[in-house]
Amino acid sequence: MSDRATRPYPPAVAVDRDVPRLHVRPGAGRWCNDPNGPLFHDGRYHLFFQHNPHAAVWGDIHWGHASSPDLVRWTDHGVALTPTPGTPDELGAWSGCAVVDDGIPTAVYTGMDRRDGVGSVMLARATDSTIGSFKAEPDPVVPGPPPGLDLIAFRDPYLFTHEGRRWAVVGAGHRGGRPDVLLYRVDSMTRWTYAGSLLDAADPVAGRHAAPATAWECPALLPTGDGRWVLLLSLWIDDITYATAYLTGVLRPAGEGGGGLRFEPAAGGLFDHGRDCYAPTALVEDDRTLVWGWSWESRTEAESVAAGWAGCLTYPREVGAHADGSLRVAPARELAGLRGRAVGVGEELPAAYEVQVDIAVAQPDTELAVRLGTGVELRVNPTRGSLTLDRSATPASGTHPYPRASSVVAVASGGTGGRLRVFVDGPLIEAFWDDRVVLTEKVYPAPAGPLSVDLVQGAGDVSVSAWEAVVEGV
Repeated sequence: MSDRATRPYPPAVAVDRDVPRLHVRPGAGRWCNDPNGPLFHDGRYHLFFQHNPHAAVWGDIHWGHASSPDLVRWTDHGVALTPTPGTPDELGAWSGCAVVDDGIPTAVYTGMDRRDGVGSVMLARATDSTIGSFKAEPDPVVPGPPPGLDLIAFRDPYLFTHEGRRWAVVGAGHRGGRPDVLLYRVDSMTRWTYAGSLLDAADPVAGRHAAPATAWECPALLPTGDGRWVLLLSLWIDDITYATAYLTGVLRPAGEGGGGLRFEPAAGGLFDHGRDCYAPTALVEDDRTLVWGWSWESRTEAESVAAGWAGCLTYPREVGAHADGSLRVAPARELAGLRGRAVGVGEELPAAYEVQVDIAVAQPDTELAVRLGTGVELRVNPTRGSLTLDRSATPASGTHPYPRASSVVAVASGGTGGRLRVFVDGPLIEAFWDDRVVLTEKVYPAPAGPLSVDLVQGAGDVSVSAWEAVVEGV
């Protein structure tokens, strides 16, 4: 790695339970939002993210950078991409993706030189093999929206490959309130051709599951391996970011002579049922697709400024689709590498840990409660397919996007049992039920106290395992 790539995660300081220690975030603190451009290059995973290096508030957006050999041990590399005064990204190097083009890692991102949410598609090439930094090309590859479209949003390019051809999608919103995903054929990295709309809210399935929204941000199109696709759409309404939807469906030829594509969704829902995950993006590998999201704060901006940091990325998730079209979402298999010493039921919980609970119900409506100390309770009802996170003992102080209720519920298909996996890193909780739903919440103060697991209703067989989450040498 380059000489500047020397700051490991987490920093070697005393443990503060209110700070995530094992999740990717800027090593210097300050502001972090959308994950950008995950790559696997020269034997390492590279992950970029929106970053204000000067304050713990949104604005002055650069790309931060971290890398890892194994998705567990991360090294922070500081700023990888800086806006350039007098160019189309002078108001920020905003969200996008990254690809390896002719052996060179290349960022494909949103440049902003205006304040109305309409950007251009920019390219920036890595200056060395370690991706120590990107150098932006002076001219946009797409200078703005296609002629004739009156848009309030045009941003967040994402590249994908379909039947051997490279394509790109860009998030958009039409004046008047219709969200859209615009499609481009990418014949080369410097030659893009507009190919129409991939999907808009006039589609009844999209209108039901990816609404309300005035624009769809951060579109990402992911293959499932069986001919279907998952489309992720982050929902934006008049400057409010609030949730991410998924749609599962197929791609069909579209346009004159079949020169474009159209996405036909068949099912959909929420990508994450908690209130602290947004703007996910993906790395497509040969046998799986990895997805990271941005976990914003449940506390006030003043509290984040006082703490000196705001935002982090989620743990990586493996994403696909079940046979019924519902989302398949599971923790990345590498996260088992974080398991350290065993933690027993009744023991004090460490600052970072994983809890795994398997349940087989013996009668309908059986309910299991997992208490993370005295501040958070998770309840699972397998036959109803429900997972509830109750944080009434530790209410959120922030009001983004809206004041929060004391609990949040995810519902999947019911059954006779399943597996709950809960990952906690300081204030960040990610709870997965049976590879079907996930809840992400930030809780301040971070959960503390003993681990408790009880059947509070009905009857069934329960098996509990828990581990402290550690990185070697930390």
